[in-house]
Amino acid sequence: MPDILDQSEVDALLAAVDSGAIEDSETRESRVFSRHRRDGENAEVREYDFKRPERVSKDQMRALQTLHETFARNFGASLSGFLRTIIEVKVATCEQMTYSEFISSLPNPTSFNLIQSDKLEGQMCLEISPLIIYPIIDRLLGGTSTDLFIPQRPMTLIETRLISNVTNRGLAALSEAWASIKPMEFTIAATESNPQLVQIVPPNEVVVVLGFELKMSNRAGTMNLCIPYNVIEPVVEDLSAQSWFSTMKNQRSKSVEEQITRGLSRAGLAVTGMLAETTITLSDLMNMAPGDLIVTEKPASQPVVLCIEGERKFLAHIGQFKGKRALRVVRGVTAEDRVV
Repeated sequence: MPDILDQSEVDALLAAVDSGAIEDSETRESRVFSRHRRDGENAEVREYDFKRPERVSKDQMRALQTLHETFARNFGASLSGFLRTIIEVKVATCEQMTYSEFISSLPNPTSFNLIQSDKLEGQMCLEISPLIIYPIIDRLLGGTSTDLFIPQRPMTLIETRLISNVTNRGLAALSEAWASIKPMEFTIAATESNPQLVQIVPPNEVVVVLGFELKMSNRAGTMNLCIPYNVIEPVVEDLSAQSWFSTMKNQRSKSVEEQITRGLSRAGLAVTGMLAETTITLSDLMNMAPGDLIVTEKPASQPVVLCIEGERKFLAHIGQFKGKRALRVVRGVTAEDRVV
C-alpha cells in the first residue's frame, strides 16, 4: 500500500516547491495550450503559414481526389483507344499550395494550357510534361519512341495541333467526371510554353494541384491540373464527401441510365422470320437445283418464329400488308414453346 501523507507533510512539500528546493514537474514541460492535457515533449508541433491558409477542407480534398481518379481512368481509356496502345493514367498527388509555388515547380518549356468552363468563373491550368508529350507525338506520326530525343524547345504549330487531339480527349473526360457535381463543358482558352508568362491569379492565391502520372510502354511523364480556389468556390460546398457520394448515387445513376436508354433506342436490330427447319445431307445440298422442293414437318398453318438478332423472341403469322410480305406478331415466346 502506498504511504498516505498527512496535512503537515503536504504543507511542507508545497512550501519546498514555492521556495525552489523541489523543482516543479510542470515547469519542465513545454506548455501546449489545448483542450486536452498532453505531454509537451511528445506533442507534434508543426509550422503554420498564415500567408497560405488551407481553404479547402480535408473531406473536400478527398472528394476532389476521388473525382479526378474517375477522370484518370476515363482519360487513360480514351487515350489507349486513340493511340492504339496501353496508356496508364493515375492520380499521384492532391495538395494545396500557392500559385507561385505551382508555377516555380514547372519546367520551361512545357505544354501549358488554360482551361475555362461555361459554368465557372476564372480559368484552370493543365500542364503536360514534354517527357510524355513528345513520345505521344512520335506515336501519332508512326514512330516507336524507343530512341526518342526530347527537345528542349517550345512545340511547333504542327506539334501543338497534334497534341490538341490529346487535350480535347482530356477535357471530355474532365467534363464527364465533373458532371456528378455540376454539368459543365471545358474548353482550351490559350496555350503557352513558358508558365512564367501566365498569371491567372495573384501569386499568393491558394490553388489545388492534382498531379497525374502517365505511362506509355517504356515512357512516362507527369500531368498537373491546377484549380484556383476562387474558380471552385461556388461549388466547394458540394465537394464534401457525403454530398458528393449521394450525388454520385442518385443523380449520376439517373443521368447515365437516361443516356444509355437514348443510345440504345437508336440502335438498329436485325429482324428475321424463321419459316421452318429441317435437315438434309451434304450430297443433297450439292445436287440442289432451282425447282427442287424442301419438305419440312411443320404445317403451314402454324405461326413462324420471329428472331431479333438471332434470338427467338416472338411468334408471328405470315401475311401481306400493302402488297408486301409481312409478319404479324401474335405473342412472345415462352418457356413452354418448343422453338429451341
